[in-house]
Amino acid sequence: MAYDLKFAERVRAELKELPFVEKKMFGGLGYLVNGNMVCGWYKGDMVVRIDPAKYEDFLKKKYVKQFALRNRPMKGWLLVEPDGYKTSKQISAWVKVGVEFALSLPPK
Repeated sequence: MAYDLKFAERVRAELKELPFVEKKMFGGLGYLVNGNMVCGWYKGDMVVRIDPAKYEDFLKKKYVKQFALRNRPMKGWLLVEPDGYKTSKQISAWVKVGVEFALSLPPK
């Protein structure tokens, strides 16, 4: 499976007020605002881009783990397990974190 269709619908609903782009990334799906990654779906987990200065604090949260590509940790990127984005409140909170960081960056 390339990505979860229900996940995609939920994230699209959260981003509907913003000019976002949906793009195939990491063998999954990514959502970008102003050309900057907000969040995505990767092998069943939600990828969230965060402020790297808050990385260690976020890793302490339940259902959160490190995101690594080719065994290389990606500081400022997290994986949230399905139980951590199961409810509307949870997915909304994670999308908000990603949007806030994406909007703090210069547009690409």
